Amino acid sequence: MKLFGLTGGIGMGKSTAGQLLAQMQVEVADTDLIAREVVEPGQPALEELQAAFGNEIMLPGGTLNRQALARIAFADTEARHRLESILHPRIRAIWLSRVETWGTQHRDAGVVIIPLLFETKAEVYFDATICVACSALTQAERLRARKWSLQQINERRQAQWPLEKKMLLSDYVVWSEGSLEVSREQLTRIISGFRRDVSERRSKL
Repeated sequence: MKLFGLTGGIGMGKSTAGQLLAQMQVEVADTDLIAREVVEPGQPALEELQAAFGNEIMLPGGTLNRQALARIAFADTEARHRLESILHPRIRAIWLSRVETWGTQHRDAGVVIIPLLFETKAEVYFDATICVACSALTQAERLRARKWSLQQINERRQAQWPLEKKMLLSDYVVWSEGSLEVSREQLTRIISGFRRDVSERRSKL
């Protein structure tokens, strides 16, 4: 199985790329979605977060107030590192388990979406890496459409490596400025090239 790690800046189209890949019959694990799973009520991670950051990150029904936690974590580097130390090991264990399952099911390709792929040195787990990117202007427009403030945008940008560095380190770059079809074509070239190589090798056996 060919395993790809997919990364990129916030608001640059990682989740959309994941949806397009799933339509191409590629297995996809999105760590943003996994992060939501591990903080559901009753999960040990939620209890640790409450102990670390206090009751102000909790909603009356016992669920996590994600906005309150984000305000704390992204305004303070030490708090963000504390948050990551609680969540990242659990998230990694889950997607590694899914990758193992894909292997036993003999899937030909899988993708794990990790916003902090290079920052957390997760690239060692993958055969190749893909960076989904767009201009800073387009990124800001997309995040403002989500009702993000300029402060929130800048805090998230500062919490990640510069996009140029991620692009340089990646094996492939998908530029997401255009339509969905343009993104689909770029991803198709990446996956089809791999699948063509596999087919040719098998035909020689």
